[in-house]
Amino acid sequence: MDTTSCSGRPQIVGPSEPEKPYPIFVQGDVVKGFGRGSKQLGIPTANLPSEAVERALKDIPIGVYYGWAQVKGGDVLPMVMSLGWNPFFKNEKRSGEVHIIHKFKDDFYGQNLKIAILAYIRPERDYASLEALVDDINMDISVAENSLGRPAYTQIKNAAFFD
Repeated sequence: MDTTSCSGRPQIVGPSEPEKPYPIFVQGDVVKGFGRGSKQLGIPTANLPSEAVERALKDIPIGVYYGWAQVKGGDVLPMVMSLGWNPFFKNEKRSGEVHIIHKFKDDFYGQNLKIAILAYIRPERDYASLEALVDDINMDISVAENSLGRPAYTQIKNAAFFD
C-alpha cells in the first residue's frame, strides 16, 4: 500500500504501535491564545496553559504531534498539536496548541482539556505565506486521521486517563 501523499509527505507516520516516550498524557484548563486559529487560519485551537506545556512537554522536540483529546468529559476525539514557537507568527513564548478534529458549536475556554500525545508528525517550520501554513496544517490533520486509524492507536481512546 502506498502511504505517500501527492505532496510527498507520508500519509501515515509513526510505528505500528506507540513507542516510548508515548503515550504522553497531559491535561489543563483551556486558555485564550493569540486568537489566530479560528480567525486567521480557519483551524481553531485549544491552548494548553504554559505550566502544562513546560511541565509535561519539556523533554520532547518542538514540532507537530497527533493523538487523542477530550474536553470536559466529552467524546475522545482525534487531534493534532503544535508544540513550539510558531515562527511564521514570531512567537516569543513556546506554546502547545491543540486542534481537535471536530466542529464545536461553542468555545470552551476554562474547560478541562485532556490529551494523549501518541507520535511525532514533523518538525516546526517557517512559511513564506499563510496559505502554505494552512496547507501544511491540513496535511497534518490528514496524517493524524490516517495514523490514528491503526488498532494500537485507536485503543488509546479507552485509556483510564480519559473520563
